[in-house]
Amino acid sequence: MHKAIARGRARLFAGCLLATAPIWALTTQSQELEAPLPELLPWQGASEKLIIQKGPWVTPAEASGFATTPDYQQTRAFVQRLEKASPDIRASDIGISASGRKIQLLTLTAGGSDPRTNGKPTLLVQAGIHSGEIDGKDASFMLLRDYIGGDQALRQLIQQVNLLIIPILNVDGHERAGPFTRMNQRGPDNAGWRTNSNNLNLNRDYAKLDTPELRAVMDIVNEYKPSLYLDVHVTDGEDYQYDITYGYNGSFATDSPSIAKWLETRLQTTLDTNLAKAGHIPGPLIFGVNSKSFADGINHWTASPRFSNGLGDLRHLPTVLVENHSLKPYRQRVLGTYVLIEASLQALAEDGKQLQKAIAADQQRRPENQVLAWSTNKTPDTTVFGKTPFKGIDYKKEENPITGDEQVVWLGKAKDYPALPVFIDNVKSVEVRVPKAFFIPKSETLVLERLKAHGIESTEPAQKAGTLTQLNVDDHHFATEPFEGHFRVSATFSEDQVDRNLADYVKVSTDQPLGKLAVALLDPRGPDSFFQWGFFNGIFQRTEYYEPYALVPLAEKMLEADPALKKEFEKKLQDKNFAGDPRARLEFFYQNSPYYDQAYLKYPVLMAY
Repeated sequence: MHKAIARGRARLFAGCLLATAPIWALTTQSQELEAPLPELLPWQGASEKLIIQKGPWVTPAEASGFATTPDYQQTRAFVQRLEKASPDIRASDIGISASGRKIQLLTLTAGGSDPRTNGKPTLLVQAGIHSGEIDGKDASFMLLRDYIGGDQALRQLIQQVNLLIIPILNVDGHERAGPFTRMNQRGPDNAGWRTNSNNLNLNRDYAKLDTPELRAVMDIVNEYKPSLYLDVHVTDGEDYQYDITYGYNGSFATDSPSIAKWLETRLQTTLDTNLAKAGHIPGPLIFGVNSKSFADGINHWTASPRFSNGLGDLRHLPTVLVENHSLKPYRQRVLGTYVLIEASLQALAEDGKQLQKAIAADQQRRPENQVLAWSTNKTPDTTVFGKTPFKGIDYKKEENPITGDEQVVWLGKAKDYPALPVFIDNVKSVEVRVPKAFFIPKSETLVLERLKAHGIESTEPAQKAGTLTQLNVDDHHFATEPFEGHFRVSATFSEDQVDRNLADYVKVSTDQPLGKLAVALLDPRGPDSFFQWGFFNGIFQRTEYYEPYALVPLAEKMLEADPALKKEFEKKLQDKNFAGDPRARLEFFYQNSPYYDQAYLKYPVLMAY
């Protein structure tokens, strides 16, 4: 048993008011409409000793028996109490949502020192990016309460490590709360909504930075330079025994191999050991490959930079995506999250210097090629879990009259899978050569603003002119439906060498710590590039045209002056479709004339190799 859990948690405080969340009273009709969830396995663990039931510092979640979580105002009120109770805890507002709610950051440091300058490793814990998945907020409040109460293990850790907490990132979604926001999740009864007030999923915004919430996160990352970042979520999928699952881009496909090694060895050992001692069952991120047959295996995912762990990999920020199991009770999930946070502090306190060396080593890597997208290996690996079987839940399949199809029914009984197939995202699907620099037109102000928000450095070009590589769009396809507020676009490209006056360009060198992130954002072949998110859609429209009375005599002059063009035109006339289409024939001459828009279908960001 971890000593921080074995101690009694009784604390004496004076003059403090109790802040509690309201208990949701469901009507009989509402209770009847609640989605039935699979039967639970019985659970009890040493982490239950973390709960206190009496005294002025019972947290709002504890006061409700973990039935509810405090709303926005109650959360800020509890934060204010924490800040007043200890000079080591400070609260600040780091951003404002689209609806005008302030996003808070809590810092916990020994003596209230500045985590930006005290030289200690820093843990950043983010809760509520999906505000219905709010476990990290209530776990953090319990941990801070215990620190204030004199918990010696926590106090020793904070002598060596800084702790930053964002209690609620999606503050607007947090207030769209109620018993019918999360159908497949056990509590809290007033869980918030997944998306923000603009219906954007913040956990798809790490690359494009459309939202004020994510730009606030990037400000914190750039300013405080955390050594480790925990992004706390709750799952959506299958049933299994694990209650706390987590993951990161592994060494099989990573842009930060030294960090990946530290995460896979040093951090994972501490997290798994401490969680197991506390009575929890830690496991990897779990995404079933077949919702109707769990035995078919799971996918070992490699995240792109639209996600926290994908971005962290590219910017060499050790990032752990935490996914607590939605079918486990809220109480159990919050307790497991507490243990996870404390174990992360322990790993940084004991081995933070080695992690800093790993970060520095990855920041200095300058590979010639970069993989922008990974696909799933069709050959499964059955050795990922080693000799330990996968801890699943038994199920059966039944014909269902609602769907007219076979459905999975989870049986609430433990079932181990000794050789569960794991399909790993380790096949290179998009790989590019890394340029020495990108040159971005100064007119692309939105792109330049987002690069700055990421912390990517840019300069004025030293040379006045240069021969650079430009990508031409040969074929493109727009999505038929919006995704995260954008109509995404994919394309195939060819290359040209072009001479440019660089006075109107900004240079982004890839020889910088965030160079790999710059490549992922600026090379249009990447799935999370600004191009594919639609930031450059202006190149797909033409704004100048021709009139036949001007183009026809010009075409006659072109044929007389250019024998090669005449030969090409005659060859195209052999195509009956072309020959019978007057507009296509005119387009041929317009595109070969000096009047044609030379920016049409030309990716405006140039590359120097």
